[in-house]
Amino acid sequence: MEALSQSLPIVIYFLLIILLVVVIILGIKLIITMSKLESLVDDVTKKVSALDKVFDVVNVVTNRFSLITDTVINFATSLFTKLFSSKKYKDEEEDNE
Repeated sequence: MEALSQSLPIVIYFLLIILLVVVIILGIKLIITMSKLESLVDDVTKKVSALDKVFDVVNVVTNRFSLITDTVINFATSLFTKLFSSKKYKDEEEDNE
């Protein structure tokens, strides 16, 4: 029993030392990976920021096209409304007479 009580702490300390070494190695690998990931994100950010002007132009063109389309549709709608409402109004006048 006494041999077990003397050898068990030695085994536990040995396993803790191994665990500590493994955690240090994983921490170093994690730091290296995070550094590579940070440089990759910076590179992607630079490339995306170069495209911001293109997206702004597309946005302006889309807004103008939408404005023109809305104007044409409103004009056509009002034209059709005037044509059909005048026929209906004339039909009602003939019915009243």
